[in-house]
This record gives sequence, C-alpha cells and structure tokens, in this order.
Amino acid sequence: MIDLEKYKLAKYFLFSSLYFSEGLKWSIWVVVLPLYFDDLSISPTILGLVIAITGIPTMIKFIFGGVIDYFIKYGRKKFVLIGGLTASISLFIVAFINPDTSLIPFMLIFFIGTIGITFLDVASDAWAIEITKEKERGKINGAMFAGIFIGMGAGSILFTQIASNFSYSAVFLVCSLMVFLIILYPLAVKEIKKVKRIEKMTSAIIDEFKKKYVQIFCLFAPASAISGGLLLIVVPLYMKNVLMIDVAQVGLIAAIFPTTNIFGSLVGGTMADSWGRKPTIYAVFIGSMIFSASLIFADTWQILAVLYGIIGFLFGGLYASVGALSMDVTNPRLAGTQFSIYMALFNVGEVGIGNGMAGILLDNLGYERVFLFAGLFYGLAILILYYIRLKKKNN
Repeated sequence: MIDLEKYKLAKYFLFSSLYFSEGLKWSIWVVVLPLYFDDLSISPTILGLVIAITGIPTMIKFIFGGVIDYFIKYGRKKFVLIGGLTASISLFIVAFINPDTSLIPFMLIFFIGTIGITFLDVASDAWAIEITKEKERGKINGAMFAGIFIGMGAGSILFTQIASNFSYSAVFLVCSLMVFLIILYPLAVKEIKKVKRIEKMTSAIIDEFKKKYVQIFCLFAPASAISGGLLLIVVPLYMKNVLMIDVAQVGLIAAIFPTTNIFGSLVGGTMADSWGRKPTIYAVFIGSMIFSASLIFADTWQILAVLYGIIGFLFGGLYASVGALSMDVTNPRLAGTQFSIYMALFNVGEVGIGNGMAGILLDNLGYERVFLFAGLFYGLAILILYYIRLKKKNN
C-alpha cells in the first residue's frame, strides 16, 4: 500500500487524478451536451434547465458531506470508490438513451451519475483537508484543480473527436471506462484516519456558521462562480453559431480554456500560499472582469482563442485560491460537511445560476450582453470579498 505521509508526490497525484475524473464530467456538461442538444435542435433554454437539474447534487453537497462525516469511522476512501463506480455505471447506461425522444430518463440517469461524482468529489475534499497543512493548501488545491482542468481539456478534445467521427453515445461509453480506470488507483493507497467524528455534529456546524466571516463567505462563494458558469455554456455555442466553427474544431478551441486553467491553478495556488488568499483573489477577479467583457470584440476564432485562454488562466487561479480560502474557514473535523457546503454554494453560483440562466439570457439578450453580464458579476464578488476578515490559525 502507498503511504501518502512518506510519498508527497503520490498524494498530489491521488487528488489530481480523482479531480481528473470530475473534469471529464465537466467536459461533457459544458462542451458535449451543448453541442449534442444543438444538433438535436433542443433549445438553449431547455439545455440550461437540464444542466441545472442534473447539477442539483453539486448544489446540495453538504448532504453527502454530512453522510461522509457521520460515517467517518469507515474513512474517506470507501466513498471515493462508491462514488466513482456509480458515476461510471450511470455514464454507461446514459449512452443508450436518446434525449430527443427520452429526455426525462436521460436526465434521471445523468442525475444519478452526478450524485456519484459528487460523492467522489466530497470524499476527496475531506480526505485532502485531513492530511494537508495550511501552508500547503494552496499548492494542493492547485494540483487538484490542475487535475480537473486536464480532464476538461482532454475530454473537450477527445470527446468532440469521438462525437464527430462516431457518435455521442460513444462519448459516454468512453468516459464511463475512463472513470472506472481512474478509481482503481485509490485501492493501492493506504488511508490513515486522522480525526474522530464529532458526537454533536449539528450543534458544531451551527457554531461554525454563527461566525461572521463564515456567513459572509457563504455569500461570496456563489457570487464568485456565476460568471464562469455563464461563459462555460455560452462560448462553445458562440463558436458554433456565430463564428460558424464545426463541432470538432469547437472541441479543439474549447480545450484552450481547461489547458490554461491548468497553469492558472498551479500559479494561483502558489500565489495564494505566498501572497495570501485575498490579494491573489482580487488580482484574479479584476483580470477576469476585464477579459470577460472583452469577449464582445471576439469576431474571429483567433481573437476568441486568445481571450478565452487568458480567461481560462485566471479561472484556474480563481479555483485554486478560493479553494484554499475555503479550506482555511473549514473545521477539519467537519471537513466533509462544512467544506462541501462551501463548494455547494460555489456550484449554486456556477451551475444553478450561471449555467442555469445562460440559455435564458442568451435567448433574450444575445451573446454580447451575456459577456458584459459575466464581467459585471465579478465586480459583485470583489465587493463581497472585501468584507471577509479571517483570523490567523495555527497548522
């Protein structure tokens, strides 16, 4: 068995690989489904609703986190394996369902798959918080989100090529196999249980959320993610319907975003450890606000590629630095529950609000105004971040 205490690289590889599987899901969510539904002439509004509904598990992550914390005596690894297996099986089944004729069954199975990947995600987060010191949380978040963005990039390229040359059903089958192979690695990892379950979990959670900085952070988390959710849905459609780029090329250009995410998450995580969380996040937000609004000038694929790459770099830095800040305001003994609440709120902003209203805004306002709205929401997040005051804690 691999001892993560002795082999630090094995620890970084473990969490980045688990997040890689989540990145594959995101590439299906924000690249494959928009293109798939567009080919079937399903409207952007319906697409947004489907993504928002199937994304509900990511917005109630605290429920899964509570289950994981309550059964902490069984460790985190078992839930990683259960979640990954559930996601793999669901992706296999959904490959045989046509959303054009069976939209409800398609959503139901995809919903179950999202539950699986959410269990994997929450258990991975709790596991990482338990075994990571505060001074390296930026770097571990950088590695984790680098993994998710590598998964998004690989999925964007691979899955669009499969869809173009074979079928969308083949995409789900290949993704199912990849997720199954990824969850084999944790089987070889030794898990050391470092914390004990809090007997009065409810009162402990209430005490945590009575803290002012925690309450403000709960407003900040969704606000910080809305713009990213808008752009992830709208930009692939913009490439296809405005710039008139075919599906395979859309996948290649869309891969620029997660590719630059990788470098952004590594740089942002390192900066969050050296500069501090808030200064890093301020810098990322200001840059993101400017370049998101600048997408209104992207009238060629070359300009779009450059702007999308810059936004992707900043987005990666955002994930890593906000992830580190989230760990700082989390009680390690409530890691599964408390951190998952923060991430659920982040997903409410990205999936529920950003992804969910992307189609509605697009149908009613058009592409350029959506890009301007994306910049506006970053300004709101900057305002809320100003009021977060953290106390210095020992490792």
